[in-house]
Amino acid sequence: MNLPLLSAEKRWSCPNCPLEEVTREAQPHTRFHHCPKFGITAPMVEAGTRCKVEAVEREDYVGTEDVRLSDDGRPIMSMVTTREDGTDCAVFAPTAHLNLRS
Repeated sequence: MNLPLLSAEKRWSCPNCPLEEVTREAQPHTRFHHCPKFGITAPMVEAGTRCKVEAVEREDYVGTEDVRLSDDGRPIMSMVTTREDGTDCAVFAPTAHLNLRS
């Protein structure tokens, strides 16, 4: 007996740049890319989704922490995707350091 192979093709787009991609992964997943509008890694959405994707700049003191910076050197705290049915947020936490020489 021949069973049909199901294709899990998903089309992605960025509402802020012209990039479009296709994935063929059966598991739930999200696509990210380096968006030229923000100069940082940003999420893509399923093609045809009405939404906005915004970068949230870090407003507190950075000090010596290693934070995610945009191409123009601005500290970005998160990327927020707002759709009609909800909001998603990708947070860029500062990198921790450990000193073993003490």
